[in-house]
Amino acid sequence: MKSSRPYLARALYEWLLDNELTPYIVVDAEQELVEVPRQFVQNGQIVLNLGPTAVRDLHMDNEQIRFSARFSGKSENLFVPMSALIALYARENGVGMVFGHEPVLPSDEAEGAENDESVSLEVVDTENDDELVTSEADENEHPPRKKGRPSLRVIK
Repeated sequence: MKSSRPYLARALYEWLLDNELTPYIVVDAEQELVEVPRQFVQNGQIVLNLGPTAVRDLHMDNEQIRFSARFSGKSENLFVPMSALIALYARENGVGMVFGHEPVLPSDEAEGAENDESVSLEVVDTENDDELVTSEADENEHPPRKKGRPSLRVIK
C-alpha cells in the first residue's frame, strides 16, 4: 500500500495556494538523501518556503519534493524525500498538517507474495432471505448470492 503522505501534501499545498496563503514545509534534515542548505538547519530541521515566488521548478511526486531556491543570494537545488517531510502549513495562520511517523506499509507486490491466503468479497443480504441471484459460474465456485440491500463481508 502506498503512503498517503505525498497525496495529502500535494492537496494541502494546492489548498493553501487557492486560499492565497504561503505554504511552508518542515523537513527532517538528518534523514538520508535530504539536500538542503546545512547552514540553515536548526535542531536537525529546516523550514522552507514553497510559495510560488520563493521557488522555481517545484516538483512533488510520491517519492520526493524537488525545487530550486535562493539562499543568501545563491541559487541551490533542494531535494526532500517524502519520508523526511514533517509538516506543511501556512505561514500566515499556521493552518496545515503535521505528518506523524507512518508504519511500514507492505508494497502491492510484497503483499501478494507474502499472503498465500486469498481474500474475496461477497455481497450479503440481511433483509431478503427468500430471493437468490445465481449464475453458472457462481454455482460452481460460490454459494448463490441473495438479492436486496448489499453489504460486504471479507471471506478468507
